[in-house]
Amino acid sequence: MNDFPFRIVGFDLDGTLVDTAGDLTAAVNHALSLVGRAPLPEAAVRPMIGLGAKHMLEQGLAATGGVPDDDVERLYPELLRYYEDHIAVHSRPFPGLTEALGQLDALGVHTAVVTNKMERLARLLLGELGLADRMATIIGGDTLGVRKPAAEPILAMVRQCGGGRAAFVGDSIYDVMAATNAGVPSIAVSFGFLDRPAADLGADHVIDDYSELIPLLDRL
Repeated sequence: MNDFPFRIVGFDLDGTLVDTAGDLTAAVNHALSLVGRAPLPEAAVRPMIGLGAKHMLEQGLAATGGVPDDDVERLYPELLRYYEDHIAVHSRPFPGLTEALGQLDALGVHTAVVTNKMERLARLLLGELGLADRMATIIGGDTLGVRKPAAEPILAMVRQCGGGRAAFVGDSIYDVMAATNAGVPSIAVSFGFLDRPAADLGADHVIDDYSELIPLLDRL
């Protein structure tokens, strides 16, 4: 049991641990409705997720007619308020995730979340889904004053988990770059909120299902 090659496995949140697209789409469409914009389908919003809610809102406005000067600052708090009130209506862990976390726990591996979502919202969502207490640390996009693709959030994760060999699992170029910048192996999930094929993210490895995660880590 103690010869498992990793002591820490970190995860991105949206599109990696949890399929949050339904609730994020509802929040974006709520904000768009306040300025008379047509709602976007979930398929259009999925690739907008990853750099935080403000970026997602800007992308949503751009896709529905452009970004007026003051609309982002005015609508951003409305989007957050709506999202916080409806954070886990549709959001669910991806298939196989809870089993994989259980296996990692049995191996004595620390699991952690590093997300560009605000830490408060990340903790709220993970708490609603019963996942918060399973994480050794939760680092949000506003926790350190710097976010992925910077290395600092990944390095902070390693420190807060007590050090040791780490891997990072994500679904975006920002996840891969952050892991690479921190000198940590990167694993991309092909089922996330992809803006390009998973094979094109530049990750060290790609998995199609969480049943593949522990066998992969065991080989590295």
